[in-house]
Amino acid sequence: MGKTTVSKSLASRLGAIYISVSEMVKAENLVISEDKERNTLVADTKRVTEKLKRILDSSKGKLVIDGHYAVEVVQKEIITIVFVLRRDPRELKRILEERGYSEKKVWENLGAEILDVCLSDAIAICGVNKVCEIDVTEKTIDSTVKEMLLIINEKQGCSIGVDWLRRLENAGQLEEFIKKLILS
Repeated sequence: MGKTTVSKSLASRLGAIYISVSEMVKAENLVISEDKERNTLVADTKRVTEKLKRILDSSKGKLVIDGHYAVEVVQKEIITIVFVLRRDPRELKRILEERGYSEKKVWENLGAEILDVCLSDAIAICGVNKVCEIDVTEKTIDSTVKEMLLIINEKQGCSIGVDWLRRLENAGQLEEFIKKLILS
C-alpha cells in the first residue's frame, strides 16, 4: 500500500476527483529536466502550479491531490487538510528494495522518512493546523482510509508525533541506519 493507492481509495469514498501530481507532470510534460542519477523527472513547479490552479478554479467538487510535493504546488489557501503518510523505515526499506529501487534511491527515501522531510515541508507551507500524520506501518488501505475519513469528518483528532529516530534508537538500530545514510 502506498500513497497513490490510499489517495485513490480516499477520493472514491469521498466522491472526489483524484489528481496525481506526478502523473500530471508526465502527461503534460511539465518538466524542466531529467535527473538520471535518481531516474526521475524534475518538475517545472511554476507550470505545475499554474496547471493545478486552472484545474482547481474550474472544479466544483472535492479534490484529492496526491504527490509528495503537492503542498509546494497547490495554493495553500485552498488546502483544507494534508495527510502525511509515514511508514516504519525498516518496512519501507523492504518495500523499496522489492520494487527494485537502487540502493542510493532506497537510502535517500529512508533518510527523508527518518528525518520527517515531507512532514516538515507540509507544516512549513500549510501550518501545523492543516497537517495530519498517519503511521501506515502494517495497516491496510481500508483501515488507513477509514482513519482519514474519521479525521475529515472531525470524529477523530489529527495528530503529529511519529518519531522514527527514537523508535530506531529503542530498537538498537539507529546507529546502523545513520551510518548507512551517511555512506549512501
